[in-house]
Order: sequence, then structure tokens, then C-alpha cells
Amino acid sequence: MKKIIVANWKMNPQKPKEAERIFNYLLKNLKTKTKALVVVCPPFLYIEKLLNIKKKSRSKAVKLGAQNCFWEEKGAYTGEVSPNMLKAFGIDYVILGHSERRFILGENSQTISRKIKQAIKAGLTPILCIGEPREERKKGKAFQFLEKEIKSSLKGISLQEAKKVIIAYEPIWAIGTGNFCPADDALTVALFIKKVVSKRFGAKTAKSLKVLYGGSIDANNAKSYLKQEAISGLLVGSSSLKPKEFLKIIKTA
Repeated sequence: MKKIIVANWKMNPQKPKEAERIFNYLLKNLKTKTKALVVVCPPFLYIEKLLNIKKKSRSKAVKLGAQNCFWEEKGAYTGEVSPNMLKAFGIDYVILGHSERRFILGENSQTISRKIKQAIKAGLTPILCIGEPREERKKGKAFQFLEKEIKSSLKGISLQEAKKVIIAYEPIWAIGTGNFCPADDALTVALFIKKVVSKRFGAKTAKSLKVLYGGSIDANNAKSYLKQEAISGLLVGSSSLKPKEFLKIIKTA
């Protein structure tokens, strides 16, 4: 099974030309028959330009995703982007429930659940992010926190819908800090996630569930996660903006 490597550019880079440079580098240096499934999730403003570059290059090595979407198909929702719009553009994946949106922008699990349903309805593959704060980890309550986050984020999701969800474990204390989660700990959490999903949706769904790890990933530590069978890939932040570094991560997969 191919490992999945997802690039989350967040609110970067600042100029369109830089976005084009990074993307062009990947397309030129990635073989179509790469053993990894590569997904780049740029800011909304860059999506159309990158899709055009991809079409001109005829590259099938990279797919495009979005960093968020709304929970309705259309309507009077100023500033929002619907899953249908993304799908119409040619987007395949969407990151939902990232801790930065939960804790900075106040998104709750009920909102995220609605987004997941609408994304699946539109034909997108949602990448659901979960992760515990440092305080919960110190208290020894990380697993309780994660279980609650998984259950609430997937509340109202049907069995058929659950089969289309990817879950990314991104411990909040590891994101952008350089303090990555040890691979053995990440593996333990991946297995725990599958256990929680198994209780809700059955063992068959849990077995096929793709679990990614994210949090201070770089070319030096990527292999320790990718060699774990229960970890299906990586969600990469700042390293994905360094094309040479990101390419090394992909080649490791």
C-alpha cells in the first residue's frame, strides 16, 4: 500500500511566484510512478494557478487538496468556500479539524463533523486532524482527550462515510515546535485510534483506516514513522515549503 505524504502549506508562502516555484520543483523532480501518494494543500488563492501548472505538465505524481471547507453546498456565507466548489476545480482532498482552526479560530467538533459529511457528499476525501495539548499529555489524559475528539468529530457519520475518512494524529505540542513525537509513541496512538474507530464502525473499517502522523516532520525523522505499518503516511507542515527537504521525505516513503 502506498504511503500518503500530505503537504500543509498553511498561510504560506506570501507570494504567488514562490508557490509556483515550490510546486514546479516537485513536479519536475517527482516521477509519475512514485511509490507515495503526494497531496499538496496550498492556500485557496493558489489553488487555480497550481492546478493549471499541473495540467500543463500532465503530471500525475501530485494531487491537490485544500486546507478547509464549509459545511453547506452554497448560500449566503460570506468568506466561505464550499466542498462543491473545490471538487469542481479538481480538488481531491481537504484537511479538516486542524488544531490551529480548533484552538485559534474556535471550531468545535460538531462543526467539523458537518464539514466531513458535506466534503464526502461532494466527493472529497477528508483528512480529519486530532491531537492533544501538552497539558493533557502531562496529566496522563492524552488518550481520553483523543477518544473524545474522535467520537465527537465523527458523530453522525455513517459507516459508509467513515470508510472515506483519513485521520491525522498531530499532537498540538509537537506542531511547529521541533519537539516531534517519538515514532513508538505515534505508533501506539495510531493503534489506539484504530481501536476507537473499531468500537464505533467495526474492525473491518478500522483495519482499512489510514492514519497519518504530523508534527515537526523533517527528512531526518520521517523514516522512523513511515516504517511503521499502522502509520499510513505523514502530514507535513513547514518542511513541505522547503522543496528539497520535502522531496527527501517523499523519497523516504
